[in-house]
Amino acid sequence: MSWPCLVLEQWCKTDISLEFDREGLNEYGEPLKPVVYSGRCNYQDKAKTVLTAEKKLAEITGTALFPGDICSDLSVISGGTAEVMGVKRRILQGKKARNPDGSVNYTEVLLV
Repeated sequence: MSWPCLVLEQWCKTDISLEFDREGLNEYGEPLKPVVYSGRCNYQDKAKTVLTAEKKLAEITGTALFPGDICSDLSVISGGTAEVMGVKRRILQGKKARNPDGSVNYTEVLLV
């Protein structure tokens, strides 16, 4: 059975470059090289105000949605960096939304 894709390619208009951190070490004891992705996504910005003891702090966050599995080398996305609209951001969290058959329907990356 074929499952409908919830994030269509036609909605992905924003250019983005991602570097996903990999966990573990290579044979020389160095951290593994990050997995790199460059393409287009459906990107949504969001800002929220966090009140601290000293002052207000505006925190800008974003969500990038991709059709399918953009990082099949990693089973989970745990961190990394992203460059979108000329701004470098940190990857807070990643999610691979799966179909009932186990295939990945879309990938969601939350940025800070």
